[in-house]
Amino acid sequence: MCAALPPFPSPQEPLDSAELIQLSTSVEEQCLRADAARNRARLLEAAAHLVAEHGAAGVTMEAVAAAAEVGKGTVFRRFGDRVGLLTALLDHSEQKFQAAFLSGPPPLGPGAPAVERLRAFGVAALRRSAEALELHLAAERTADRRYTAPSWRLLNGHILLLLREAVPDADCEVLAQTLIGFLDPAAIHHLTKVRGIPMERLEAGWTDLVDRLTAPRPPD
Repeated sequence: MCAALPPFPSPQEPLDSAELIQLSTSVEEQCLRADAARNRARLLEAAAHLVAEHGAAGVTMEAVAAAAEVGKGTVFRRFGDRVGLLTALLDHSEQKFQAAFLSGPPPLGPGAPAVERLRAFGVAALRRSAEALELHLAAERTADRRYTAPSWRLLNGHILLLLREAVPDADCEVLAQTLIGFLDPAAIHHLTKVRGIPMERLEAGWTDLVDRLTAPRPPD
């Protein structure tokens, strides 16, 4: 007999498509899925402890396997590679952030003018990256995978949507790439850790950049 099913997520917690309940599954399949979820949570807990003790650099597939007392192959099967594991550690904050700008209260969420939402979006993204900057850096994908990641496409698409509403006559695809580059964790690390620029200045810089890009053009 399998353990009780986990509680159904509250409306504030967005469901990942892979987590949607399938009504046609058998009891045995539900038990296997519950076991897999528990094993995944156990591995992530071990990885989180390693981050807390040694930083993101101390998180390797081997170290997580040893901490969770499982074979290394189990970690690879669950997460694919180290980037997949680190990305999974960031998944909860990523989902909260996505829920906030997709359906949360304005000005970050719907209901505010596009320019106000762009300002709020960048400030929220900067603060989110700063909270776990080392982990964000370690989870960065290689150049050939960075711009195809679903999370990146969602962020870029959101910026593009707001730009098209705010400045429909501009080359919004290029402007969206410019804006999202401002939020790159490597750039944030360089500016804050190497250059010593405070986060407040970056937030003000984002707002200034948005205002300049979306300012009405003078008539010809």
